[in-house]
Amino acid sequence: MTSFKELKIIEPILHALEAEGYKTPTPIQSQAIPLVLHKKDILGCAQTGTGKTAAFAIPILQLLTENKHNQSGKRILHCLILTPTRELAIQIGESFATYGKNLDLKHRVIYGGVKQLKQVEALRAGVDILIATPGRLLDLMHQNHLNLNSIQFFVLDEADRMLDMGFVHDVKKIIAKLPPKKQSLFFSATMPPDILRLAGSILVNPSKVEVTPVSSTAEKINQVVYFVDKENKNKLLIHVLKDPEIERVLVFTRTKHGADKVTKELIKSNIPSLAIHGNKSQNARQDALKKFKSKTIRVLVATDIAARGIDIDELTHVINYELPNVPESYVHRIGRTGRAGASGITFGFCDAEEKEYLKDIEKLIGKKVPIVEDHPFPLKNHTVTKAPPKPQRPPRAHRQGSSEKPHQTSRGHREESTEKTHSSLRPHREASPKKSHRPAGKKNSFRR
Repeated sequence: MTSFKELKIIEPILHALEAEGYKTPTPIQSQAIPLVLHKKDILGCAQTGTGKTAAFAIPILQLLTENKHNQSGKRILHCLILTPTRELAIQIGESFATYGKNLDLKHRVIYGGVKQLKQVEALRAGVDILIATPGRLLDLMHQNHLNLNSIQFFVLDEADRMLDMGFVHDVKKIIAKLPPKKQSLFFSATMPPDILRLAGSILVNPSKVEVTPVSSTAEKINQVVYFVDKENKNKLLIHVLKDPEIERVLVFTRTKHGADKVTKELIKSNIPSLAIHGNKSQNARQDALKKFKSKTIRVLVATDIAARGIDIDELTHVINYELPNVPESYVHRIGRTGRAGASGITFGFCDAEEKEYLKDIEKLIGKKVPIVEDHPFPLKNHTVTKAPPKPQRPPRAHRQGSSEKPHQTSRGHREESTEKTHSSLRPHREASPKKSHRPAGKKNSFRR
């Protein structure tokens, strides 16, 4: 089995990996790292949780260290990573901090929803690596706080999510400002025609890295579904949480209001819980994630803002309190567990209106989700009422997430709200607006 040492990773990075207990690269890392080190453009397609971030972060850190020309003493921006949401940007920043802690390289994360002053000051001080969301990046570019003339490495991460959230035009504006000579790395969970066209406009003779079927759910995720009347979902959730083996669980709802409502019911039942969604401030979101990771709270209730934006070590359970009306979102949601080869359990709660959503999910993942028949709140209303209409692609200005409206920056640019869609061994459900046409899919390997 390949080790990071066999991939010819430099000692400072190896020491950082060893300090974290990481020894064995994941398949996408084994394939992508040598290609990036050989200066190849990459078209990467991999299921969530396979270690994409390390697949580009490690070799970029190494190449920047080996090719450092910083004789002037001022740091020059050489690497741009573009990602659709604040949560993902923060996570990527944490990865660069972890793998590059023994290197003389400086990174910065910029995103909207917060005041820009500190970000502007950091850019003026100089950075080597910038991780950014599209709206805030364009805003700062238009204010002449930075330019992209010196970029040597460009990474477009979660490209399908960019398209899904309506950022493709912003991405194209940013790409137009990049120098023609650069190394580009393009990562996406799915590869529909629009994504391939976008990749074709960025990459030059790319090497393709694909490690799992894009619509697959992790093999080690045990998925089940409960049929239950809508009004009994809270009772079923509390019943399921009586299981002491569920130490921590991520619960998905379709709307912000729904997340708050579920959280209140759980707190009434003395189950420590917090909600995370687009109406929460960035500080509140980060505080909720911190408490969930540290096990201060048992339940984190989230809208699809968290579907691809949460990376939690050893998260064993995900509950889809509401099934998503976009089937790919189910894959992303349940992908919060079973990461990096670990096992996971997901439960889906399906009411009468959501049966059509379940059919779409099963069609996408290519298998039937087992039904739990024996529970206290079986579906009484077997009449399938008309399901809520599957959302049409909204106008570009409102194409952010299921119930989020785009944030306008001071210069009028849309900023990333982070709402979107996922589930496995009991409850699950969720639906965000608009139907996407794409599928998805402890150390010792990387989840980021």
